[in-house]
Amino acid sequence: MKCTTLTEFQDEARRFTATLQPREDRATLVTLSGELGAGKTTFVQTVASSLGIIEDVTSPTFVIEKVYALQDQTFERLIHIDAYRLHEVHELEVLGWKELIADPGNLIMLEWPEKVAPIIPEHALRLRFDIQGDGRIITLDGN
Repeated sequence: MKCTTLTEFQDEARRFTATLQPREDRATLVTLSGELGAGKTTFVQTVASSLGIIEDVTSPTFVIEKVYALQDQTFERLIHIDAYRLHEVHELEVLGWKELIADPGNLIMLEWPEKVAPIIPEHALRLRFDIQGDGRIITLDGN
């Protein structure tokens, strides 16, 4: 999907959010790949807003992980992880990755998944963000 305006980009994020349903056996994981400034955090901010989160959603680049409780939604929590500063899988594991990914109530949005690729399960939904001129191209490649 090519988005040439911020409004189109946010509309696409809202449409994507509406398609998400909790899994019965584990968390729903969405990975977001793309260069700096491609729109990964903006996409997560719109997903969060679509899920009723009213607080500011900022990139967890320095804290790595932020957890938002959801009210009256199909998911119980939105977990936003930014793996940009991670150097090895163990750094995500010590944040409770195994417990997070096992909980069907979690919607996990993971930026920079290539930094922790060995622990990304096959069932992850993979989004790629590419900059093209003034716009963005969002590609979904997953199960």
